[in-house]
Amino acid sequence: MTTVADQLLARLREWGVEQIFGYPGDGINGILGALSRADDQPRFIQSRHEEMSAFEAVGYAKFTGRTAVCMATSGPGAIHLLNGLYDAKLDHVPVVAIVGQTARTAMGGSYQQEIDLLSLFKDVAGDYVQMVTVPEQLPNVIDRAIRVATTRRAPTAVVIPSDVQELDYSAPTHAFKMVPSSLGTTRPVFAPDAAGVARAAEVLNSGKKVAILVGQGARGATREITRVVELTGAGVAKALLGKDVLSDELPWVTGSIGLLGSRPSYEMMRDCDTLLTVGSSFPYTQFMPEPGQARAVQIDIDGTMIGMRYPYEVNLVGDAVTTLQALIPLLERKEERSWQDGICDQVARWWEVMDGEAHVSADPVNPMRIFSEFSARAPSDAMIAADSGSAANWYARQVKMRGSMRGSLSGNLATMGPAVPYAIGAKFAHPDRPAIAFTGDGAMQMNGLAELITISRYWQTWSDPRLVVAVLHNNDLNQVTWELRAMGGTPKFVESQALPDVSYAGFAASVGLGSITVTDPDELAGAWETALSADRPYVIDVHCDPDVPPIPPHATLDQMTNSAKALIKGDPSRWGVLKEGIRTKAQELLPSTGDDQS
Repeated sequence: MTTVADQLLARLREWGVEQIFGYPGDGINGILGALSRADDQPRFIQSRHEEMSAFEAVGYAKFTGRTAVCMATSGPGAIHLLNGLYDAKLDHVPVVAIVGQTARTAMGGSYQQEIDLLSLFKDVAGDYVQMVTVPEQLPNVIDRAIRVATTRRAPTAVVIPSDVQELDYSAPTHAFKMVPSSLGTTRPVFAPDAAGVARAAEVLNSGKKVAILVGQGARGATREITRVVELTGAGVAKALLGKDVLSDELPWVTGSIGLLGSRPSYEMMRDCDTLLTVGSSFPYTQFMPEPGQARAVQIDIDGTMIGMRYPYEVNLVGDAVTTLQALIPLLERKEERSWQDGICDQVARWWEVMDGEAHVSADPVNPMRIFSEFSARAPSDAMIAADSGSAANWYARQVKMRGSMRGSLSGNLATMGPAVPYAIGAKFAHPDRPAIAFTGDGAMQMNGLAELITISRYWQTWSDPRLVVAVLHNNDLNQVTWELRAMGGTPKFVESQALPDVSYAGFAASVGLGSITVTDPDELAGAWETALSADRPYVIDVHCDPDVPPIPPHATLDQMTNSAKALIKGDPSRWGVLKEGIRTKAQELLPSTGDDQS
């Protein structure tokens, strides 16, 4: 006989699910037994912790655009999934969580590992969370969980009690209160509202200084965005989740926007008179034009996320490609190009400054140079995951996207620890492409070290074995240290900020991975070349300087004042901070290599 668990796996296979990222436990023993009978199809990918399973599913979904599946046992296993699922929820990523539950006979009896899972997942999987209590429910619940996750780009959850997993499966019948189901979904292409598109064209045609902001929702619309730029003479800034939407080799791409962004992006938004936002819900409105400064248009596929970051004059709900294709024939080509020419000059100068900042001397290694040296050698098909913290700063500013490179990080949740599991998920999505994880030593101690064991277990199954983990080893929870200084005027509190010293390269070597320890900036280029040409995954353990400041594109007077107060109060790193801050900021004042210096 076929059990409910057998049918669950069969249904997942029919939906094209190839991997389940999970961790075992007796609450899902019925499903694990079915996996054994099904010759591990879909393949069960065992992490070291359920949170990592969820992150790996998020990474898989982010780097494919397809719905991913994670699995955990009842009670504590289900709880551990939450952080990764919230990451999926806030970044609009389709993930289905399948979790076990105590047997129905024990439910309500304060039994071991019994918690109210429907209540637990009610927020994170609020778009769809259901419990399967009889076999006939299964196909409809699984099908809807996948459809809802895919359609709404959100996490969903399915709870299956342990005894239900072992029941003989019987399909829903043609009877009262039975709910039949079916496989597959085709997505419609909606024609945008013609009147709305005409109004949007009028706004863009009237502007003289057009700025465009793109996010992850614009991925796939490169050709259309480029054509809009050609017509309007605009520059384009990128929200961090949309960093890979456009190549940074394009002269009018100003790079990232926001606290981690570039000066050209900041100045373009400060000075523009017209704004077009495509596929982004970038939340930091202080980096947008002043209200009333610019006439604005937004395009987003999700009507619930549109019109809420700026007083947009026209809000177009629709797919980015289809909507832009409708808009382009109505746009008039602007002959005056001084606005765009100025943006291109600023962008060229910015990359000079970034290179100069990366080569400022530090003790022992300037962390920016880790990213700069990688960027110069990055494979054109690299998949890059950056962790939250100072790694995100340098990823945003120093890495040039080009070719088919992809990149992501925890955008709206900004949680610590997803970079390494993201990279693992990306490798299972695209085993023929190299993956790179940039992570701080705090995130590495939190999650990354254990997941090196997962990499060690699976890497030989990947057609391209390259997965490089670059660790910013400074023994400091550096981003929070800087936030304490800049936002609260508080000196570094050593007890909360200092980290125990660990050899990340040594740990990697102990589990059979390649490893390099870097203590000299001139060793970085060779380290990257070695790791990116290796026959196995590598860890590059870079001892870098915690005193190199992540200077915002426009540091406010309050931030500078608070930082100064923190140093005056006796910050233990005050002299190093002052030295590195002056050296770094000075790069903006040096003459451009394109300037006439005769």
